Amino acid sequence: MDKLLIRGGRRLQGEVTISGAKNAALPDLCATLLSAEPVTLANVPQLQDVSTTLKLLRNMGVVAERHADDVNRVTLDAGRVTNPEAPYELVKTMRASILVLGPLLARFGRARVSLPGGCAIGSRPVDQHIKGLQAMGALITVAHGYIEATGPLGTDGQPGRLKGARITTDMVTVTGTENLLMAATLAEGETILENAAQEPEIIDLADLLIAMGAKIEGQGTHRIRIQGVDKLHGLSSVNAHPIIPDRIETGTFLCAVGAAGGDVTLRKVNADHLESVVEKLREAGVSIEVGTDWIRVQADGRPKAVGFRTREYPAFPTDMQAQFMALNTVAEGTAIIHETIFENRFMHVNEMIRLGANIAVDGHSAVVTGVPQLSGATVMATDLRASASLVIAGLVADGETLIERIYHLDRGYDRMEAKLRDIGADIERLKA
Repeated sequence: MDKLLIRGGRRLQGEVTISGAKNAALPDLCATLLSAEPVTLANVPQLQDVSTTLKLLRNMGVVAERHADDVNRVTLDAGRVTNPEAPYELVKTMRASILVLGPLLARFGRARVSLPGGCAIGSRPVDQHIKGLQAMGALITVAHGYIEATGPLGTDGQPGRLKGARITTDMVTVTGTENLLMAATLAEGETILENAAQEPEIIDLADLLIAMGAKIEGQGTHRIRIQGVDKLHGLSSVNAHPIIPDRIETGTFLCAVGAAGGDVTLRKVNADHLESVVEKLREAGVSIEVGTDWIRVQADGRPKAVGFRTREYPAFPTDMQAQFMALNTVAEGTAIIHETIFENRFMHVNEMIRLGANIAVDGHSAVVTGVPQLSGATVMATDLRASASLVIAGLVADGETLIERIYHLDRGYDRMEAKLRDIGADIERLKA
């Protein structure tokens, strides 16, 4: 497996272009199953999770190709889906594969989707997806590790269209909201999603579906209203749907500069999508200037320790907890971090301690006391965002830091080491 070697202590200077959002690209790719016509997406990041999703869709019969003249543009044609199934061999590497369940059931009246495998950062059950689809009339059984689903049976014994329903999830769930939103676009009648997730990626998915002919209101609020339509149409390359910028990649680079110091401008960003992160960085003494599609971040000297509590959007995102913790490891003072979303999301702590960080974990809270200098060592990435936090720690550590198992990083960051190298980091990928 590839590794990253970082020689720390360099300030970061220059410009970085932010890629399309992973957490928007994956549901958008799955949404193309809802139409029998080709759909073109723009600003699709080059990530392992995207490649896995494309492989999964191709396994069903979808024709999916990146454009030769623009690799970030992908056209998908689900006109001849022959196998509405997501096998374990593909689902086990990426939990977001569950997002094919709603579209397959809505358009084809049946779906067979493997239950997602284990996840290092904690349990993410799919019971809310199943509960919502059952409210829309779906017949669902779970057996032998698979979700077997059909639409409501008609008088002829054949599965028919899903029925609109009022659905209130027991908790705020992003993928649950996305799955039910996609399913409702082709359901008969009106569906109202209560307690819906409000993330920018939900709005992005709704914008794509609307461009394909769906009737949706309220995206970005806790109540989304969908009027089902008979079918959705495609999108040509001229009318391609642009995937929003990745707010977590943006936040990761902001934290990297805040920790390592420097002056960097991030291009093709939407600062409105990460106001809570920007606010905390300013509290830490980091200078941030915001434009229409750019952010300039400047940092000199040690940041100030800043505590926070992760919550659902628009509060501080759990996907930025590890990266901000890395900044706090070299900050002046002590910060308390409360993780409320995932139960195992402090797995990076032991690796940071190997680098000399002073962190104490008590249940769902971590107390981080900043030290003047981290020390390079060999560490192991345990999950996607933990990988990014170790990169940030490596950038500020004295000597060499070797990060193993960086396939986690490749799942969600588009050529991260190349972008860091372009702004002055001493970082290289060591091929297996």
